[in-house]
Amino acid sequence: MTGQDDVLLRARDVVKHFSGNAQGRGKSVVHAVDGVSLEVRRGETLGLVGESGCGKSTLGRCLVGLTPVTAGSVEVAGQSITGMSRRDLRLMRRNLQMVFQDPYASLNPRKRIGSIIGMPLRVNSSMSRREVDDRVVELLAMVGLRPQHAHRFPYEFSGGQRQRIGIARALALSPSLIVADEPVSALDVSIQAQVVNLFADLQQKLGLSYLFIAHDLSVVRQISDRIAVMYLGKIVEVGPSEDIVRRPAHPYTEALLSAVPSPVVGGGAHRDRIVLSGDVPSPLSPPSGCRFHPRCPYATDKCRTEEPPLLERGGAGRTVACHYPLTGVHSEN
Repeated sequence: MTGQDDVLLRARDVVKHFSGNAQGRGKSVVHAVDGVSLEVRRGETLGLVGESGCGKSTLGRCLVGLTPVTAGSVEVAGQSITGMSRRDLRLMRRNLQMVFQDPYASLNPRKRIGSIIGMPLRVNSSMSRREVDDRVVELLAMVGLRPQHAHRFPYEFSGGQRQRIGIARALALSPSLIVADEPVSALDVSIQAQVVNLFADLQQKLGLSYLFIAHDLSVVRQISDRIAVMYLGKIVEVGPSEDIVRRPAHPYTEALLSAVPSPVVGGGAHRDRIVLSGDVPSPLSPPSGCRFHPRCPYATDKCRTEEPPLLERGGAGRTVACHYPLTGVHSEN
């Protein structure tokens, strides 16, 4: 059991609903995030994984205060940021930064790289121009870029280099926690590995904590200490990375893992491919009971009517939201 002081980020029953139409009127509601609770400890990486559209990115934006929550609370270093004033939230963001999915759209194309990386320092510190310039050079070196790159524009860089620039900007104010929203999904596979290794190196050198959001379990496993699996606005399983990968307890986690090449998942062990039936239900009208039941091969009447709570199963920090976790129970139903 982790101590209270070890928890850097704590989300309690976070809910985010959006209006179902562009005008913001009407009764339809998109259930993007529905009662999510999670913790990120100091110095650890929590991987958040799930299919596109499950609410991962919305949750990430809620956790850094970019998107206001509908209900629930978010605490950073023991201080609630829910309902915090814009001024206080700006001060808090010195300790809490985000790396975005698209490394080009997140950079101002009209600004030089030195200006982009130095902007947080100019806004949030009393550093002189020379001190800012020196810090920019230091940050560029941290992410594997050269001093002369500060004078170039974003279009002059590759996708991997642009993401390194985004990471350098996130590091400018020496944060304790970085929320990385699909930071490698837009990159080539070979570049993905380089950027993931950069995240790991920076964590070791700077003592950072990460919430690393992705849809690829092989990427999440590579960098994460723990993994949280999300489906249609809900967390369905949380546990140590290797434990989740080798012994999934939720049928959805099992299906996600089956899509990863076997040598990556189990050191060469064979894992049968599980093809889920049907499409992901609409967040406008989530299913009753367990949200995964329309696609679950093990679903029973209980799954269709009763929502399973997220409960500890088997110790070792494993929590699962399933009436019949993968422990042989299915054969009895």
